Amino acid sequence: MSNTTAISPPRATRPSGGGSAISAALWLMKLGPVLILVVLAIGMTIANPVFASARNLQNLSMQSASIAILALGMLLVILTGGIDLSVGSILSLSSVVGATAFVTGLGNGLLVMGVMILVGAAAGWINGAVFVLGKIPSPFIVTLAMLSVASGLALSISRGQPIIGVPDEVNWLGSAFIGPIPVSLLFVAALAAAVYVLTRKMTWGRWIYAIGSNEEAARRVGIPVRKVLISVYVFAGVSAALAAIIVSGRTNSGYPTAGSLAELDAIAAVIIGGASFTGGRGGISNALIGALTLAVIRNGLNLLGVDPFLQIVIIGVTIVLAVLLDVYRTRAEGRFRAILAEKSILADKGVSA
Repeated sequence: MSNTTAISPPRATRPSGGGSAISAALWLMKLGPVLILVVLAIGMTIANPVFASARNLQNLSMQSASIAILALGMLLVILTGGIDLSVGSILSLSSVVGATAFVTGLGNGLLVMGVMILVGAAAGWINGAVFVLGKIPSPFIVTLAMLSVASGLALSISRGQPIIGVPDEVNWLGSAFIGPIPVSLLFVAALAAAVYVLTRKMTWGRWIYAIGSNEEAARRVGIPVRKVLISVYVFAGVSAALAAIIVSGRTNSGYPTAGSLAELDAIAAVIIGGASFTGGRGGISNALIGALTLAVIRNGLNLLGVDPFLQIVIIGVTIVLAVLLDVYRTRAEGRFRAILAEKSILADKGVSA
């Protein structure tokens, strides 16, 4: 009788506590932008209690509305791995054209807003068509050119001066309140809901994420990449026009430099909020949180009496930090997910991690 010892098969084990720690780290990374916003708000309140007053919070929401709208449009562009440097200038052009149409006799507010939206859509379509159909390697140059064209047209039409006067409907959207809530905030909420439905509930939205993740793979599975890319630039242009309506309503004018550097705020908002510059990752919460974070920074600096020109420097530094944070966050998430995958494979094989 042989004296052998039966060897029992290895038992599957659950991932060790390290897996839970990594999952928690990934969760904190996603929650990071919200935590930063909360810390900023608390810090500004401590530095100046006026920050948390009802009146200032109303001002804050109104100030963030135009950037939030721009950021929602920029989000779709960035999700495809692109960028649009022209949205600020399109905002200015739409604002000037709308005010010009009103003071020259187009009295119907809905028609004026329609003209402004058409201007934004046309500029966005040109961006997308030249980039896609012209087979330009990057949208950077195309949208940079549109930045110059739209800015020049806005200055030329207005002769470099603000055009005073916009329809009552535009003023209402930009500066009215329903109870204590600014109408512009409700406008942002409605647009955010529409973008959520478009990106999360419709095929078009899934195509956007697929293109941002892997454009060539998206093309091979039959996604109409060209049409989708053009459409996101059109949407960004329309978003710029909608932001122009809010800005014009708040100032009762069409101002040729109303959107100066607004494209930087929009880009920074999307990245600060947690979306990825490389495309394929992000959602409306990222754009809205980022826009609110920028508004908190700017509003707080104003309350603290920081020089407006220095504020521009601070926003520029914020953009650089946001891009660096995105790079490191992407790398860290990749490593953590690889570790989790390895632990899962080892657990399936019955090897303790």
